[in-house]
Amino acid sequence: MDHYQDIQLLADPEFGAPQLMNALFAKLHRTLVQRQSQDIGVSFPSLHRKGTGTVLRLHGSTSALQALSEQPWLAGMRDHVTVADIAEVPATAGHQVVRRVQAKSNPERLRRRQMKRKGWTAEQALVAIPDHVAKTLKLPFLTIRSQSTGQTFHLFIDQHPVDQAMSGPFNAYGLSASASLPKF
Repeated sequence: MDHYQDIQLLADPEFGAPQLMNALFAKLHRTLVQRQSQDIGVSFPSLHRKGTGTVLRLHGSTSALQALSEQPWLAGMRDHVTVADIAEVPATAGHQVVRRVQAKSNPERLRRRQMKRKGWTAEQALVAIPDHVAKTLKLPFLTIRSQSTGQTFHLFIDQHPVDQAMSGPFNAYGLSASASLPKF
C-alpha cells in the first residue's frame, strides 16, 4: 500500500455529507465486487465519532489505483466530489487497521436463526438468547444496501492505529480485520 488517492465530498445544499458518502461508498463497493478486488483498501481521514467525514481515501499500488480510476464507477458522483491525483504515501506515515464491526443488536433475529439452524423451539431460543444480549455500537457507520438481499444495513467502521504494518487481503468493502493501511 504505497500509494493513495483522496476523494473529497463537496458541500451540497440538497444532500448532506453522510448521504453523499453512503452513495460514494456503495458505488465503490459495487466496483470492487465486479473487479473481485482484494488489493484496494479504504480509510476515512476525517473520521469522527458521529460519522465517516468528507474524505474517502483509497489505498493500493499505483497500478491497482490506476485500474480502478479507469472504471466509470464515479458516474453520477462527479458533481459531488473532487478526486485528487494518485500520490505516494508519505515516508513518515504510521499504520492503522480499518475494519468492519458487527454487533449482535437484534436478539429476535438471532433467535429465529438458531430456531432454523438448530431446530430450537421459541422457548429454547429465548432462554439461550435473552433480550439483554443486544449490543449497540458507538462507532461511525455507513448505510449500505445489500446487493444480494436488498436489505439496508449499517456498516460500522473501526479505524485504529497499530504499531507495525501488516499485510493481507481486503474485502469488497476495502476493509480488512488484519491488514494495515498507512495513517497520515
